[in-house]
Amino acid sequence: MKPRSLHFCVMMAMLLLVLTVSCGESPRTGPRIEEFRSMDLLGAESVRAEIEMKAGTLKIAGGADALMDADFVYNVGEWKPVVHYEVDEGRGDLSVRMPEGEWSSFGEGIKYEWDLRFNDDVPIDLYVELGAGESNLELASLRLRRLKVMNGAGETHVDVGGNPTLGKINIYTGAGEVELDLVGHWDHDLDASIKGGVGEITVRLPSDVGVRVDASKGIGSIKADGFMKDGGDYVNEAYGKSGVTLSIDVETGIGEINLELEETSGPEGTII
Repeated sequence: MKPRSLHFCVMMAMLLLVLTVSCGESPRTGPRIEEFRSMDLLGAESVRAEIEMKAGTLKIAGGADALMDADFVYNVGEWKPVVHYEVDEGRGDLSVRMPEGEWSSFGEGIKYEWDLRFNDDVPIDLYVELGAGESNLELASLRLRRLKVMNGAGETHVDVGGNPTLGKINIYTGAGEVELDLVGHWDHDLDASIKGGVGEITVRLPSDVGVRVDASKGIGSIKADGFMKDGGDYVNEAYGKSGVTLSIDVETGIGEINLELEETSGPEGTII
């Protein structure tokens, strides 16, 4: 299967997931439930974490003393989040997901919010899947090794600027808006890929390290103020000079791609 055909299949699969939670009758809501869960590390030296939410509002950040501290808010009783964690030979496997079942419309009046905080010191591979909704991932402080995000529809914000251990990012979205913030101090190379079906993709990039972006779109536009063309790619002035390179691959079917270069200060504090 050609890469673009595979990309198309992934987009269609995520859009189908969105349809499964947006069609049919809305479930009956009940009282607001607020639940706190904390998961200890239990001796794990590294962790693989899988987060799966079919619809709702998701926040992920660092700052937890335990492996994970979580606040859940929901008003559909059968949607109680399922948390599972086990450790085998020094590696922890953590999953946080919505329970299995028949999914109907995520209609007005339904509240479903997850606020997850992870430990900043344990090496972690993070996989996030969101069917429809909003996600805000503030991950710069985590010891991430790899990040994968799949979003069917909605708004996704990912901030990993200057993450000291992250080497690879993969983001897939069916429809909606994606913002990836890479502004920060980088002392190592990074490979990032963003694939979108329909919508707007924004990538915020530093000016003091080398950046090379391969951006392609089907129907839409590419805005890249402050970048230069090098063959078919977009590069900044630091590319090839800084010793560090952020390599970004951005692709959308229908929509806009915005490459935003960090503003820098001159000797008198003025913006240049």
